[in-house]
Amino acid sequence: MSNYILGQTPPVEGGGDRPAGGGAGYYLPEGLPTPLAHPAELYGPYWQGTRAEKLVVQRNPATGVHQWPPQWIAHDTQTFDLEWVEVAPKGIIHSWTRIWHPVHPALKDAGPYIVVVVELPHAGNIRMLGNLLGDPMQAVVIGAEVEAVFEHHDSAEPPFTLVQWTVPKG
Repeated sequence: MSNYILGQTPPVEGGGDRPAGGGAGYYLPEGLPTPLAHPAELYGPYWQGTRAEKLVVQRNPATGVHQWPPQWIAHDTQTFDLEWVEVAPKGIIHSWTRIWHPVHPALKDAGPYIVVVVELPHAGNIRMLGNLLGDPMQAVVIGAEVEAVFEHHDSAEPPFTLVQWTVPKG
């Protein structure tokens, strides 16, 4: 099994959101392999946070430096003293791409869709990857503000929640 991202899109005001290939309400189609969580010891706090609709990342308490993805040691001091802290689920688009070609057979009718690299300025400018929800042909602007959307997959075994991104209205 591979770590492909799939998700269920919440409704977006004013339209512009459409299921991409799969059943009604799915951002990406059914049939993709279920994402596999990384070792619970390392990524456990992150996955627990997403289930509670909180975005949590590691931080070195001695220096205040945030880091992503999770590691056993602090990047800046090479020590094992790390803590998990909640950060605002908001960021800015650092980079993006529109995916046109399927990377899995279940995606053959799902394109295009948008993947963004989101920078979190309030967390030391660490960057996360995710899908940008909404119209797959929308104009994407580097530096645009985005907000996290927590997609719950309660029927999966084990249940999990993915972090996707959306441009706030207004």
